[in-house]
Amino acid sequence: MKTEAIEDYLKNIYLSGRSGTKVSLTLLAKKLEVKPASVSGMIKRLEGMNLVKNSKKTGIILTDAGEKIALEVIRHHRLIESFLVEALGVPWNEVHEQAEKWEHMLSEKIEDRIDQMLGYPTHDPHGDPIPKRDGSVPETSDTPLNTLKAGDVGKIERINDQNPEILEYIGKLGLYPQTRFRILEVGPLNDLISLEVGDEKVQIGLEVARRIFVTVG
Repeated sequence: MKTEAIEDYLKNIYLSGRSGTKVSLTLLAKKLEVKPASVSGMIKRLEGMNLVKNSKKTGIILTDAGEKIALEVIRHHRLIESFLVEALGVPWNEVHEQAEKWEHMLSEKIEDRIDQMLGYPTHDPHGDPIPKRDGSVPETSDTPLNTLKAGDVGKIERINDQNPEILEYIGKLGLYPQTRFRILEVGPLNDLISLEVGDEKVQIGLEVARRIFVTVG
């Protein structure tokens, strides 16, 4: 039987794996802010439910059944974030925490109503892809802004950070998904990147630039 804890584990395993990280007990303990012993017990439980597999070689990976649940929860989360921003006008840096709560309670009927009302969005306000009901996931860019050089032009695709302060800062710079830009200058130590966004020139630090994924061209 699914519980909120099970859904949270499966979601975090999926998201960590998608970032190219080998998912370990230690990593999950850090992400979920629980003791490693608790993680070990839950992973054994999930293995018994045929939702995950765990080995030293692969780390913790989802089975097809586990991935299906993870994608359903992620779909709920990102649709809720989209609803809060588009329908209620909640700032994009304030929606993550609320979506964390609502994602476990959303019925398929309400999920479909939200999806239809929003015009079947493919990405949430931060640019993250919204899984479809059939489990397919729209493609997204994995090119971080900090890897670009002066003269490159492109478009912001997604912000890989849920920290409200960082999102507020990025928003004040006007660096929202679908925003076009041109790299003007990269600092000698790659500490600052200068961009042209519309008629404005903005500067952004390396650590924040790593969290911004773009398409080039």
